[in-house]
Amino acid sequence: MLAIAISLIAAISVSAQPGFGTAEKINADWRFHLGDIDPKKEPDQRDRSWQTVQLPHDWTIKQTYSPTYASATGYLPAGIGWYQKKINITKKDQGKKLYLYFEGVYNRSEVFLNGKLLGKRPNGYIAFSYDITPFVKFDEENQLTVRIDHSQDADSRWYTGSGIYRDVYIVRSNPVHLQQWGLYAYPTLTGNKGILNIQAALTNESAAITSLTVMNELLDKGGNVLVKKSDKLTLLPNSSQQINNSLTLNSPELWSIDVPNRYRLRTTVLQNNKIIDSTSIITGFRKFTFDPDKGFALNDKQMKVKGVCLHHDAGVLGAEVYPEVWRRRLLTLKSLGVNAIRTSHNPQASSLYDLCDELGILVMDEAFDEWEFPKRKWLQGWNVGTPGFQGSSDFFKEWGERDLADMIKRDRNHLSIFAWSIGNEVDYPNDPYSHPVLAGNGEGGFTQPIFGGYKKDAPDAIQLGVIAKKLATVVRRYDTSRPVTAGLAGVAMSNETAYPGTLDIAGYNYTESRYLQDHKRYPKRVIFGSENRHDFSAWKAVLDNEHIFGQFLWTGIDYLGESGRWPSRGFYSGLLDFGGFIKPRGYFRQSLWSEQPMAYLGTYPLKGGSVATDVWSALESEQGQSKNEAPSMDAWPSWNYQTGQIIRVVCYTNAAKARLELNGSVVGITKDYDNKTGIMYWDIPYADGKLEVVGLDGKGKETVRHQIQSSKRPQAIKVLQGAQIQLNAKDGVAQLELQIVDEHGIAVADADEEVTCEIAGNARLLGMEAGNNADMGNYTDNKQRVFRGKMIVYIQTKGQAAEVTVRFTSPWLKSAIVKIKF
Repeated sequence: MLAIAISLIAAISVSAQPGFGTAEKINADWRFHLGDIDPKKEPDQRDRSWQTVQLPHDWTIKQTYSPTYASATGYLPAGIGWYQKKINITKKDQGKKLYLYFEGVYNRSEVFLNGKLLGKRPNGYIAFSYDITPFVKFDEENQLTVRIDHSQDADSRWYTGSGIYRDVYIVRSNPVHLQQWGLYAYPTLTGNKGILNIQAALTNESAAITSLTVMNELLDKGGNVLVKKSDKLTLLPNSSQQINNSLTLNSPELWSIDVPNRYRLRTTVLQNNKIIDSTSIITGFRKFTFDPDKGFALNDKQMKVKGVCLHHDAGVLGAEVYPEVWRRRLLTLKSLGVNAIRTSHNPQASSLYDLCDELGILVMDEAFDEWEFPKRKWLQGWNVGTPGFQGSSDFFKEWGERDLADMIKRDRNHLSIFAWSIGNEVDYPNDPYSHPVLAGNGEGGFTQPIFGGYKKDAPDAIQLGVIAKKLATVVRRYDTSRPVTAGLAGVAMSNETAYPGTLDIAGYNYTESRYLQDHKRYPKRVIFGSENRHDFSAWKAVLDNEHIFGQFLWTGIDYLGESGRWPSRGFYSGLLDFGGFIKPRGYFRQSLWSEQPMAYLGTYPLKGGSVATDVWSALESEQGQSKNEAPSMDAWPSWNYQTGQIIRVVCYTNAAKARLELNGSVVGITKDYDNKTGIMYWDIPYADGKLEVVGLDGKGKETVRHQIQSSKRPQAIKVLQGAQIQLNAKDGVAQLELQIVDEHGIAVADADEEVTCEIAGNARLLGMEAGNNADMGNYTDNKQRVFRGKMIVYIQTKGQAAEVTVRFTSPWLKSAIVKIKF
C-alpha cells in the first residue's frame, strides 16, 4: 500500500467579472430537477426528483450514453431542467442596487426571483446579469429560479452540456457605480513609453445630481502604485457618462509569450471623498503587428503562431468549469510548444482568459459557429436518417449583435486576446449558402461542380458580406485595438462576396493550397491557418510561406461530441486526450514546435511480422501497418510484443540525427532528420528490455534521450507527483494522476484494470477520466477502468478547510492512499 501526503497551498482567487460593486459567489446548495414542471407549483422539499447540486453543474454529462442520441453531441441527452436556490438578503442591503450575474447558462434560460420573470437569454455561452432590486424581500427568503430549455439536444455540432455550468454571483453596488464591464484599458507603445488608454463608463441610478472623482492607479506585481491620475465629473439623475484618460509608464515590462509581465489597474469612484465603487483589472503592455507579407509580430518581434483550437468541455467533467483543471491543461499544451488557442467556436469562461494572461498564451476569441441559418446535424446516431437543422440561428437576428457586443465588452481587457473572430465556417458551401461559382465554371479555383453544384434556391452567399459587415462594426465599436477575423471554410466561394473584405485578417480552414494564389490575388490580405490538420505538410505551408503567420490545429484536446460511429464519446484528434494526458501526436507536435531538445519513442507492429500464436496478437497484428506506409504520428510508447515480431519504432524529435539502442546495443543506425515526414523510424525484431533513442546534433554530439521499457504484469496503483495545482479551501480541485505499474515500478502501458475511488473527509468526487474514447460506460460512480495504464481523478473540497483521505483500489493490485490538505 502506497501512502502519499499532499499539502495544497491556498491560491489567490480570481475576481468576479461584472466589473463593479461587490460580487459574492453563490454556487453552493442549489436544487435541481430534470424535466419540465408547473412553475406555479412550489416543489415539495421531500420530492426526490429534486436533488441538491453544487455549481458549476452540467446535467447532460451525468446521463447515460445511448446510440439513439445525436452523435453530434456525444450520444448524450439534454432536455429541460429547473434550478432553485433560497437567497437571504438582509435590511443592511436596503438602499443598494442588487444584481444577479451569470457567467454562462446553457441554454435558452429564463430567470425568476420570487416568481417575477427577470429576463431570458437564449445564447448559452454569453455572460449576463439582471437587476433584482425591485423584487427583493429583505430579511426574508428569496426564491431564485432558473428554467433551462435545452430540448433541442442536437443544437450544436459538438458537446455543449446543459445547465448552469459556470459561476453565479450576487452583486451589491451603490446606486452610482461603474457600468458592468464599464472599465476598458488598452496599451500602446511609443518608443520606451507605455501608454495605458483608459475608458471608464459610469451610471447614476439615483434621483440626485452627483459629483464624482474617478481615480485610476497602475500597480506593479508587488502592489506598489507606479502612476495615478484623477478625473472629476458630474452625473445627472438616471444618466450615464464615459470618461477617457491615460496613464504613461516609462520603460514598462512587456507582456510576451515567454515572460508574461502584468500590471494591475485599480479604478476607484469617490463621492465626497468616500469610496462608493471600485474595481481592478489585470493589464499590461504589448504590441501586435499584422503584415500581409511578413505575418505577425509581438512587440515588433516576428513569430509564428503555433495554435490549437479548443472546445470548452473537459471529458468526464463535461462543460463544468474548474480553473485548476484548465491550468493543468494549458500548461501541458504550452510544454509542447503551443503559444496560442482559438476558442472554438464560442466565448469561454472568464477564468480561461485569466490563465492565458498569466501563462503567456495568445487567444483568438470566437463568437459564433452559425449566423442566420443552421448547419446540418445528425439528430439520432451517426450518419443515420436525414440530417436535421437544430441550432442557434433562430435567435441570431434578435440577439447576435448584442451577444457579440457583450463578448467584446467582457473580454477586451485580457492581454492574451489578439484577435476577435466573428464566425466559423458560416460560409461552408451549400451548408447553407450557395453561389454560382460552385457550378464549376473555372473561376475562383473551381474547375468542376462541387458540394452538389450551385443551388439557386439556397441562401445567397452574397449575404455573408452583409452580415459580416454588421458584426465587424459591432467589434470595432467596442475595441479598435485588435483585428477582426473569421474562419473561412469556403474561401473560394467567399472571395466572390464582400465577406473577406470586412475582415482585418483572414483565417483559412484547411485551405493551405490557396495560400500562395490568394496572396498574389489579394496582396493586402493578411492570411493565416485558422483550422488545420496535424500533418507535416500543413505546418510546412506555414514555415515555407513568410506571409502565413501561423496555424490552429484541429484540435488541441480531445472533446466530447462530433463523435464517429458508436462507440465514440467524441472527436479524437487532440494533442491531449480527455484526461489532459499527452498523446503521441502531442509529442510529434512538440518535435515541430518546441525550442527545447526533445525525443519520443513510439511503436506498433508491422503487417507481415512474426506469426501470431494467439487470437488477440493476431488481431493486433492486423491493425499494424505495412513497410511501405508512411510512419505514424500516433505511435504509443509500448514495448511489449512477441519475441522476434517485427516492430516499427518511430521517433519524434527536433534533434538533427538519432540512433536506436536496445539494452545498450545499437539496433537502429544513426539517421538524419526526415524533412519530408518529420519522423525517423526503424523496423526491428522485438526483444525484451530497455529501448532508447539518442538524439544528436549536426556534429554527432548527444543532446537528448528517451526510453521505453518492457513491463511485467500489473502489480500496483501509483499516484504520480507533479499534477497538483494550487487550491483554496473554498472550491479547490485536486487532480490525482494514477499509473498502473509492475513489480519494478515500470509503467504498464496496456493496463486496463478497473479502479475504485473511496473518499473519507469533507470532499467530493467530481469524476474519473481515463481518456478512452470508446468507453461508453457509467461515468457517474466511483469506478472506472484505466486506459493505456493511466487515469486522472478530480476531487473537490466541499467548501471549508479539511484533510481528506483518498484510497484507490483494484483487485489483485496494491492500493494507494493519498492524504490531501485543502
